[in-house]
Amino acid sequence: MDAIVDIAGTQEKVSEGQKLLVPRLKEEPGSEVSLETVLMLLDKDGKVTTGSPHVSGATVKVKVLDHSRGKKLRVFKMKRRKRYRRTIGSRPDYTEIEVLKIAT
Repeated sequence: MDAIVDIAGTQEKVSEGQKLLVPRLKEEPGSEVSLETVLMLLDKDGKVTTGSPHVSGATVKVKVLDHSRGKKLRVFKMKRRKRYRRTIGSRPDYTEIEVLKIAT
């Protein structure tokens, strides 16, 4: 069974046993979190259940594995002939999670 879930403002397609990186969550590593914002469910038979906006009674149970930071992103701004140049960098914070169970 697959599901499309809203996690920290991003929509992710998840399946049981999958590990993925999402924007940083507040929970500590090792804790389990239940996500109720399930947007769509896909059964093994191919049956699709969509919510308006969420599927009622559906939850996705995930386990927080680790917190990490992404690669350095650099943004360069320049205006030609005006001696204007700016370099800005940032490193996004991520949380690695594992999907334990998709319950309907």
